[in-house]
Amino acid sequence: MADISAIFFILLIIGVAFPAMLTAWWLLFPSLISRAQIRVDKTPMRTFWMGLAIIVAVAIPVVILLALPFGPTKFIGWILLAAALALSSIGSAGIAAHLGERLASQGNFSALNGFIRGSVILELAAFFPLIGWLFVWIPMLIIAFGATAFALLNWMPREKIQPVSVVTSPSQA
Repeated sequence: MADISAIFFILLIIGVAFPAMLTAWWLLFPSLISRAQIRVDKTPMRTFWMGLAIIVAVAIPVVILLALPFGPTKFIGWILLAAALALSSIGSAGIAAHLGERLASQGNFSALNGFIRGSVILELAAFFPLIGWLFVWIPMLIIAFGATAFALLNWMPREKIQPVSVVTSPSQA
């Protein structure tokens, strides 16, 4: 019974801590989270592919370091993995900000209220068994890595330029 209680309370604490961590990122680094949010909003597919490239670039050294039989290299591999996942939370905050902005436009919420609701929705959608694990958590993690990379590199999406059509009057022709 104690094991079940421990697991329940660990999941409960994580369930409360994740939106709190994303909110802390949003409050501490508003411009960084805003850049990640803009990338998620404007170019989600480019963000996905950038995230996939980042994951591959990080996974190769992590797998190599964890496979080596020398203890300090395993430790460095775990530190690298933890640092990568911690940095991806910047992109997760951008996704939560995107969801919160869409929620705030639907209802009568403040920006903070919408952001917290967006982060809770993101978390609960990822916890949903099987569907959430495969079709929400994995793509959102990849997009979070891409949004983090774009936000840290300060690469903003290009503005689409509308072609200007020139109308000539009969007197000019």
